[in-house]
Amino acid sequence: MLSIIITTHREEETIGRAIKAFLSQRLPQEYELLVVCPDDETASVVGDYTKLNDRIKCLRDKGKGKPIALNLALRSAMGELVVLSDGDVYIGDRAVSALLAPFADPQVGAVSGRPVSLSPRDTMLGYWSHFLVNAGAHHRRTLRAARGEFLECSGYLYAFRRSLVDAIPEDALAEDGVISHLIWKQGFRTAYAPDALVYVKYPTTYRDWMTQKIRSMGGYIQPYLKGSPGTRSFHGEAMQGVWKAISYAQSLRELWWTLLLFVARVHAWLRVWWDVKWRQKPFADVWKRVDSTK
Repeated sequence: MLSIIITTHREEETIGRAIKAFLSQRLPQEYELLVVCPDDETASVVGDYTKLNDRIKCLRDKGKGKPIALNLALRSAMGELVVLSDGDVYIGDRAVSALLAPFADPQVGAVSGRPVSLSPRDTMLGYWSHFLVNAGAHHRRTLRAARGEFLECSGYLYAFRRSLVDAIPEDALAEDGVISHLIWKQGFRTAYAPDALVYVKYPTTYRDWMTQKIRSMGGYIQPYLKGSPGTRSFHGEAMQGVWKAISYAQSLRELWWTLLLFVARVHAWLRVWWDVKWRQKPFADVWKRVDSTK
């Protein structure tokens, strides 16, 4: 039994595409697709699919954040394996098969898919997204998987054994990192499926980019990820990412954008330390909707 969970909020324009991408996969004979949303507009779109396929269900959360929505879905999920994704992205062909294949090893507890940027590389923010998903996340996960080391899953597409995760903290900013860490602490491996592609539109404004980075990076200084071997840090980026970033550039313009990315990452870490660590802003003030990714 496979449970597919899609969390979404005011994404009525994109949720249909996300559902269709899953339904076009070669799915196990026994599966369910749970869409969690708080708003009527998205629920209405999902309702059109539930009329055609009784394996699709719409769950209504209270709009208090993604962790609460996930906990609601996990309480309802019947599958032994759970696939998680978002309502503003869509998966590639055969992504589910690639994502589930590593579970043939009983020591694998979670598997991460591979985000692919839909943003144009010929803009600064688009270039940043390509660098961060290719030379950053993809490269890091590939190396860690080859060495048998811990790797954190991507929240855009990942899967795990349902028996290993009951619930996550309701104020966790990096729920994908928390789930990966919980599974690793129980002695299971996290694996990488680079052929499990998920297509993502990244922010188109610096304000949205900063909002997204504060919440994702901020999760790694919360106590839930203390001691995790995959913890992100300013020091780690500075020691390991500089030459990688410079060598990724293919033109003088991209080299200039790379230098600006260094400044932006410093800015983001300063905001994380100030907003999350020192001011300890509540979850609702940090987890903000990013409209330009829809």
